[in-house]
Amino acid sequence: MKLSRLFPALAAVGVILTACGGGGGGGTTTTANVPSDLSISSFDASFSYMAKLKDLTAAGKGSVAVILPDTTSSVRYVQFDQPYLQKAFEQAGYKSSDFSISNAQGQEAQELALAQAAITKGATVLIMDPLNSTVGSQIQNYAQSKGVKVISYDRATFTGTNTYYVSFDNVQVGELIGKGFVQCVTDWGVKSPQVFELHGGQNSDPNAVSFAEGYNDAIWGKKDARVPAGTTNSQGMKLVGEQVATDWKNDVGQTIFQQAFTANPNINATVEANDGLGNAVVTVLKSKGVKAKSVPTTGQDATPDGMANVLTDYQCGSVYKAVYLEAQAAVALATVLRASKTPPTALVNGTTKPPSGVSGSEQPAILLVPIWVTKANMKDTVIKDNFVDKAALCQKVTAAVCSAAGIS
Repeated sequence: MKLSRLFPALAAVGVILTACGGGGGGGTTTTANVPSDLSISSFDASFSYMAKLKDLTAAGKGSVAVILPDTTSSVRYVQFDQPYLQKAFEQAGYKSSDFSISNAQGQEAQELALAQAAITKGATVLIMDPLNSTVGSQIQNYAQSKGVKVISYDRATFTGTNTYYVSFDNVQVGELIGKGFVQCVTDWGVKSPQVFELHGGQNSDPNAVSFAEGYNDAIWGKKDARVPAGTTNSQGMKLVGEQVATDWKNDVGQTIFQQAFTANPNINATVEANDGLGNAVVTVLKSKGVKAKSVPTTGQDATPDGMANVLTDYQCGSVYKAVYLEAQAAVALATVLRASKTPPTALVNGTTKPPSGVSGSEQPAILLVPIWVTKANMKDTVIKDNFVDKAALCQKVTAAVCSAAGIS
């Protein structure tokens, strides 16, 4: 970043938010204090707290750049993260030249190039959601060499220094998936459950490892990312098989399950790491004529497809991670760092460390609380928060199905 050339002593306080940004605010001499009540509980759907950060924003140096990973692995990045991040910046008093939000479109080289360009333009904080740990490490190393701090957003990368993590407790996310699955197997009356697990991108995403550790702990009593076929539990479940959908690719996941279900037609219960993979499995099940409420599936992200599958009894539930909380937390942290202040422990409320078998170091973290969404609480969570468009959802599943779930 240019600040490192002009003011070497200030380089150590630089921060990167993966977004491309201009250098607004660099000439201010305003001083400000971190609000005493800033914590993970400060944020809600109104974004009203962000206005309390305007003095810190005015005191900040350089810009904040946000880089999102893609537009395909989940609809959240386009439909929620981008607009929520923008709203958080604007409500916190940022000018359009003080921040930028870009998307790597699934290309590692592009994500690295966006980060480098943002730093060159004067970003002092980078918020990045890395496509994988490889490009995440490359970005962190480059940022470190320029004295820029990094906020690893939603996906952790355990390398470099001056790095923070903002997300939800990933093992807890997995635990919710596993516990929801176990309850669903009982509620749906699945006999002698023959289980297949479709993992997320463990080949490239450390978060996927943590998710699996959580649901395998809840289901099998083994806090491991991979559990051998033939494993059983006290509820009479047996693991038929498990496989990784590399890089979270839904088409890869669909092919994997198609082949697994053909080879093992006795599979009658499944675990998926997100709604995209859950929907891939549901697509296969429907093509085979499997009726609703017969073969449980799971997920996370509370996507429209996931919520439709939950309402129509093809999916047990989904972990809802309120992106508006995550976006505000990331912007708040970036604002504190950009103003060369120390984040309060009520905001940076934990740490995250690499899962077993993953190299790297422990990082300070903002860990938000996820929610397991089912038909019973959908109206009071994702519908209440306008995370899922009620009209579009009810049109997809019929008004009668929505009404039965109390959604009207």
